Amino acid sequence: MINGVDIIKKYVKNLPGKPGVYRMIDAHENILYVGKAKNLKNRVSNYTNLVSQPYRIARMVSETCSMEFVTTHTEVEALLLEANMIKRLKPRYNILLRDDKSFPYILIDTTHPAPQVKKHRGAKNREGYYFGPFASVGAVNHSLHILQKAFLLRTCSDSVYNGRTRPCLLYQIKRCSGPCVEKISLEDYKKLVQSAHDFLSGKSQSIKEDLTVKMEQASENMAYEMAALYRDRLKALAAVQSRQDTAQGHVEEADIIAGFQQGGQTCIQVFFFRAGQNWGNKAYFPRHHKDQGIEDVLPAFISQFYDNKPPPRLILINNPLSQTSLLEEALTIKAGHKVKITQPLRGDKLNLIAMVEKNAKEALERRLAEKASQKKLLESLSERFNLEGPPNRIEIYDNSHISGTNAVGAMVVSGSEGFDKGSYRKFNIKSTDITPGDDFGMMREVMTRRFTRQLKEDPDRSSATWPDLLLIDGGKGQLSAVTQILGDLGLEDIAIISIAKGPDRNAGREDFYLPGQAPFTLPPNDPTLYFLQRLRDEAHRFAIGSHRQQRAKNMHKSILDGLPGIGPSRKKALLRHFGSAKSVESAGLQDLESVNGISRVLAKNIYDYFHDDD
Repeated sequence: MINGVDIIKKYVKNLPGKPGVYRMIDAHENILYVGKAKNLKNRVSNYTNLVSQPYRIARMVSETCSMEFVTTHTEVEALLLEANMIKRLKPRYNILLRDDKSFPYILIDTTHPAPQVKKHRGAKNREGYYFGPFASVGAVNHSLHILQKAFLLRTCSDSVYNGRTRPCLLYQIKRCSGPCVEKISLEDYKKLVQSAHDFLSGKSQSIKEDLTVKMEQASENMAYEMAALYRDRLKALAAVQSRQDTAQGHVEEADIIAGFQQGGQTCIQVFFFRAGQNWGNKAYFPRHHKDQGIEDVLPAFISQFYDNKPPPRLILINNPLSQTSLLEEALTIKAGHKVKITQPLRGDKLNLIAMVEKNAKEALERRLAEKASQKKLLESLSERFNLEGPPNRIEIYDNSHISGTNAVGAMVVSGSEGFDKGSYRKFNIKSTDITPGDDFGMMREVMTRRFTRQLKEDPDRSSATWPDLLLIDGGKGQLSAVTQILGDLGLEDIAIISIAKGPDRNAGREDFYLPGQAPFTLPPNDPTLYFLQRLRDEAHRFAIGSHRQQRAKNMHKSILDGLPGIGPSRKKALLRHFGSAKSVESAGLQDLESVNGISRVLAKNIYDYFHDDD
């Protein structure tokens, strides 16, 4: 600790009294901590006095070998930069928001005369109306289904739309108005689009009143089929409104964020309210030290959460924040409009935040129960297979291919908190020396690539990305292949289990192989057996999914993709001239020279590419 303090003191001497961000770095160039300061000199100098610091801070200081600094104009800029760095660098001693993916939106794409409604995720670079965020793809799909039933908007792509000559099935089942084949005029279709826009913007009541009037008029005119259509659209709107907590708290646009702590862990629930409707919720479990309270976790969560998301105008929270005004200012700059963070103390909004906090409490209790069950399974696994202790990280491996083609190796990771999907990896088999279908050769390649890279990135084996146990889908051959590779790399201390399907490939009769031991089975009703089956099945699912993605990708490849000097425009010119890639392959030199944009030299290169054996 004295060494760490002395290193920090040397940096303090030359630090300015300006706002900025600092990074603490260990001997292996790993980022330990990222922090922001209104006054860098004063903030960093606090680390030189460890008397009043908790053990966590003292330990961090003891590991510090160097520091880096970035000065900013204001503390707000420092806060925004700190959140971005924490998410990007994932320092060990920071509070970390995990599973932070972008949220899906509904997009009404106005680039086409007949606008399309569809899911959207990512940058908002297409012209149209964006509605969201929604908490999940399931919530988006439900809303799209309602929009189809209530407003008959098309969901097909522009290419499908332009190629239609007769109505599709969606028109037949009254989920689309059929603008592609002029079953509705573009002018009337745009009125439906405007109604959908108004509905997603919160003007549902006026739309319902308008549909009610049209239904009654159609009924009076004995146009019963049209009246039934309006009735079904009204029912669809009523169905979606029954699922929304529109009356609760009278919130038009807000994110409701509530945290709950128990057992040294935190759950933060986020509910999304837009246009007066609840568009779903999501639970987060930030990583932090046990001595950090909700007053530390909540502001760190908010700053990282909105790093890649547009904040709404109102954020309701269940705990006071120490730097509310600073966060508000930072989010206002990011959003381009005023953002207010408040803790309701009375009325409907207090009831609303209490409901969100109750969801956070229940989600955390479920997670703690699942974690306790997972801990028992890991302890049982350790006893059954004579491991040194319950494994913190299990890596499960499987291969997938069809007769050796599009071969993919897959790695799935599990630990004390269940599957860690952010650590999953796939390996496209690259070696040309492997006989198609050689599972042992594929496993050797996967293991060689996995652990050669791991040794390069962490030769001291100090990080948590080293596995305690490898679970291999296969029998004695796969086990031998893995054992040989690990032995060559000097990693004999990593435990290995190979799980092979039993007679007739029946689940529950699996054979287990350990290095230097005869195969054995577990009792059919053993919880440890069920646990290992789940791990194996998850690896199998991920391997098959990766293989299918690779196969689909290769199906869309053209033999023209590898041609030297041929970009998209020249490839299009070749296809337009010859009609197919196969015809380009068999074309003569003079025919190639006659294509617009293909010079004599380029034509010779193309011809030689396809006739290098002549």
